[in-house]
Amino acid sequence: MKRKLTLTVFLVALAAWLGVAVYGYFQTDVASTTLTKVVVGYQKADPVDISRQRGELAKKMKAKGYQVVFKEFQDGAALMTALKAGSIDYARLGDTPPVVNQAAGMDLVYVGAGASKENGTGVLVKQNGSIQQLADLKGKRIAYAKGTAAQFMIIQALKQAGLSTSDVTLVNMDQSAASVAFAKGKVDAWVTWDPYTATAQKQQNAKLLITAKGLAKNRDFVVSTRKYAKANPTVTKLFLQYLGEDMTWANANKAKVSTMLSKTLRLSKAITNLVVKRRSFSFSAVTSAIVKEQQTIADVFYQAGLIDKQINVGQALLN
Repeated sequence: MKRKLTLTVFLVALAAWLGVAVYGYFQTDVASTTLTKVVVGYQKADPVDISRQRGELAKKMKAKGYQVVFKEFQDGAALMTALKAGSIDYARLGDTPPVVNQAAGMDLVYVGAGASKENGTGVLVKQNGSIQQLADLKGKRIAYAKGTAAQFMIIQALKQAGLSTSDVTLVNMDQSAASVAFAKGKVDAWVTWDPYTATAQKQQNAKLLITAKGLAKNRDFVVSTRKYAKANPTVTKLFLQYLGEDMTWANANKAKVSTMLSKTLRLSKAITNLVVKRRSFSFSAVTSAIVKEQQTIADVFYQAGLIDKQINVGQALLN
């Protein structure tokens, strides 16, 4: 009798446990399916990545009914391909990919803009080399990455020195190849941005011949397709708001951001400290002044034959 009673109690307890488990699973499953998925593409250590690692944006979006999924990409070209294919809803890019893709006919819209990164962007040369001013670049080999802020930057820098791209040899390289070429002296200068500039300064006896100040802002942008942005104004508004709040946090916690970037990029704190020290973090709506900056890039690229179509950047805004 005692064994039967024990067995009965056990079965009742098991049934109750299974009921709770099933109910809990059902509740979790229902909760997950009621959230609207929002997919954001980013590149390592960019503002969206900082926001991703901090975790507040995802929490706040979830409270509003959205599940944010972050996807990492190697470069702007890959991000734009994913955005066109519809596999991401927003893309964090530099300043030139939106221009190039708008000229190619993509119906994109600018969602938000970050702060200038001009102090960490520029032309690198050897500390004790023969190149002491921009004019000394004449006849030199210069590494850069096509379709990036570096391409716009070198055009503007050469123009400032009374030179053109025909006065130098521009060598299109990805950042890793350019770093090796610069270290081995296979190129005389390298146009790039942080953390590559900071790394070269700390590890390769490099100096910034000039920064991008007065030449190029090298901002971060978040873009989307017009179709998605038009259909999801609330998502866009919330995402931009929370990303902006994370950048305000980043400005007030640069030591924490440096530690975060050091782990993410596997770089020394000396390098990431330099990166965060010379930049500010922000994200907000695109202003008329920023549209003008982007229009300058578009005009320069068109005049240089880098894009086939003259565009109006203002048309890449929802309002």
